[in-house]
Amino acid sequence: MSSDQIIINGKEVIKIEAEAVAGLQDSINKDFVDAVNTIFASSGRVVLTGMGKSGLIARKIVATFNSTGTAAIYLHPTDALHGDLGMVRSEDVVILISKSGETEEISNLLPMLKRMNVKLIAMCGNKNSKLARECDIFLNIAVKEEACPYDLAPTASTTATLALGDALAVSLLKKRKFTEEDFAFLHPGGSLGKRLSLKIKEIMITGDKIPKVLEDSSIKDVIVEITGKRLGTTCVVDKENNLTGIITDGDLRRLLERTLEIKDLTAKDIMSRKPKVLKENYLASFALQQMENYKITSLIIIDDLNHPIGIVHLHELINLGLQSR
Repeated sequence: MSSDQIIINGKEVIKIEAEAVAGLQDSINKDFVDAVNTIFASSGRVVLTGMGKSGLIARKIVATFNSTGTAAIYLHPTDALHGDLGMVRSEDVVILISKSGETEEISNLLPMLKRMNVKLIAMCGNKNSKLARECDIFLNIAVKEEACPYDLAPTASTTATLALGDALAVSLLKKRKFTEEDFAFLHPGGSLGKRLSLKIKEIMITGDKIPKVLEDSSIKDVIVEITGKRLGTTCVVDKENNLTGIITDGDLRRLLERTLEIKDLTAKDIMSRKPKVLKENYLASFALQQMENYKITSLIIIDDLNHPIGIVHLHELINLGLQSR
């Protein structure tokens, strides 16, 4: 097979699956609204089940539900008939996934679930199937064709099912007024969780490690402080510990380019008088954003009295894996 033919084949698969997802527009209807409202009103979990590829898609939908505030579990239909049905509670909502609506394992599970009097939602591609008829709500995942040329491997149909599951999850997220803070609570690990939850006060340099000199400090003292604290900068404060300025190693280099007569100069003579500052309760990701906006490498953290209580450095934020918006 030539390279050109491989590209043609690949594009054809994308086209078929894109059309399958686009075709779901008609499935976003009153039944979809009923499904969202039923899940929202439930005091239990969403239980998803499916065999084979449908089971894999069910697991992905479970993961999306859980990460967006809707508690969900996966139930293997065969295992359910051998004891795992005990996972299901009467207050749960069960979503059964089957392309044909006639999957044997799902059909065998249906009577047991109906006896438990749980709400049943069918996600299948045949509105006349047993599954569609016997469930409380039917969500149509029918597709015009599979990307598989032999119509054997579920391809477009699994993509459509996954998209409809995402539509349910996001609709529920919005109905619950699920916030970024809620999302961060459920995703404490990784750069995403850090970006949404890590506060400046949790990572800032504090105490004696803060580079700091008095306004009347000599240039020598300034250089010693910047070099010793190894942050490339130092705060400048008055005798009451109020922040009055900042000096960076760049300021020192530019000073030496202008003059070598520096022995009588003090920190107050060369400091920048309006340093960029933040409060400790801001998100660390916001600090990174500010640094990128202002093209600086450090931010001084102050309290309500304008006292420097910390400092954050660009390299530390990058090393934490944060990403600005």
